[in-house]
Amino acid sequence: MAARYTIISADTHAGANHETYREYLDPSFLEDFDAWRGRYKNPWKDLRDTDLRVRNWDDERRDRDQLAQGVVGEVIFPNTVPPFYPGFVLFAGPPKAEEYRHRRAGIQAHNRWLADFCARKAAQRAGVGQIFLNDIDDAIADATWIKENNLRGGVLLPNVAPDVTWVKPLYDPEYDRLWAALQDLEIPVNLHGGTGSPNYGRYAATPALMISEVGFYGMRPFVHMLLAGVFEKFPRLKFVITEASAAGIPPLLKQLDGVLANIRGGSIGELKYRKEDALSRSATEYFEQSCWVGASFPRPDDVAARSVIGADRWMWGNDYPHDEGTTPFTHEALRQVLHHLSENELRAALGGNAAKLYDFDLDALAPLAAQYGPTVEEIAEPLLALPENANMALRNAQAQLTAA
Repeated sequence: MAARYTIISADTHAGANHETYREYLDPSFLEDFDAWRGRYKNPWKDLRDTDLRVRNWDDERRDRDQLAQGVVGEVIFPNTVPPFYPGFVLFAGPPKAEEYRHRRAGIQAHNRWLADFCARKAAQRAGVGQIFLNDIDDAIADATWIKENNLRGGVLLPNVAPDVTWVKPLYDPEYDRLWAALQDLEIPVNLHGGTGSPNYGRYAATPALMISEVGFYGMRPFVHMLLAGVFEKFPRLKFVITEASAAGIPPLLKQLDGVLANIRGGSIGELKYRKEDALSRSATEYFEQSCWVGASFPRPDDVAARSVIGADRWMWGNDYPHDEGTTPFTHEALRQVLHHLSENELRAALGGNAAKLYDFDLDALAPLAAQYGPTVEEIAEPLLALPENANMALRNAQAQLTAA
């Protein structure tokens, strides 16, 4: 039999519809939920379209799509709109005090649904649960529930945008007991790209501003936690940066290495620093100690970043069911940007690294991989021409290859 790869996507998304979320909601919130649901209008096309939205929760459709692409395991981030949310789950900012009780009930309903969703395909699915940072005791309690209910993907770290003043910034030492709990529980902490942007208001320039700056705001939690010494104080904390441009990490680390070196030297121009406030190691060293990267629909420069990120910390993702992901051209996408890697390197990047971090059982996935995984020979064959109707992931990678 031909040797095949076991593919675990480090970045997929799922969520329930409102009717199903209602079944998982604390009964004391049902009356309020019905009133909220009656007012809610969904602005997202992929969540209105019947054929598209079912990919978030329908086992048969999801398996059919994923297995057809050779994906036999997946790390599942949230999607859709949980109860009492103002919009799409990843873009919604932290709740204000008057919203917190209801919004927390909403993410708890999602976490309960996700635990059941993953349990139905336990070998294939590692769900990422949700917490809020408004109340640290509540965050620890919800993270503990996530761990106890086998959501192996860990927790999604809420990104605190610069215009959010009602939640403490991530460099506040008050969070130390949360980081300690997450470290002791061995829960991966996931930062997902596309989050943390401020409210730009309603202007013609708003969409352009958002897409131009989203990468910067998406990486702020990592920078804030690093410079606050979180990775110094909690060296066993597992921190994952997903769908946030793997290619952008090496230059960011180089910049931060220079900043930390100058701080240890005592000054940066007119700015003076105390020795006791300096971190003992470089940003690169903290990254190597504590961080992993989920490289979603990677381009060639994202693959090249493995030399800095570490071949054992770089994980491939297809971003299912989002339009910018590799579906339905996953095999072509792998051939396009990864064909030059050795079989051992590809086994790590496509599944082995995610299996170690998120506790997938590769033996349990082996029968599916033997049936659906792409062959080693297939992925080693370079993609010489784009298929008809190539999607955005293929076109963007090809543009970079052509410009090189």
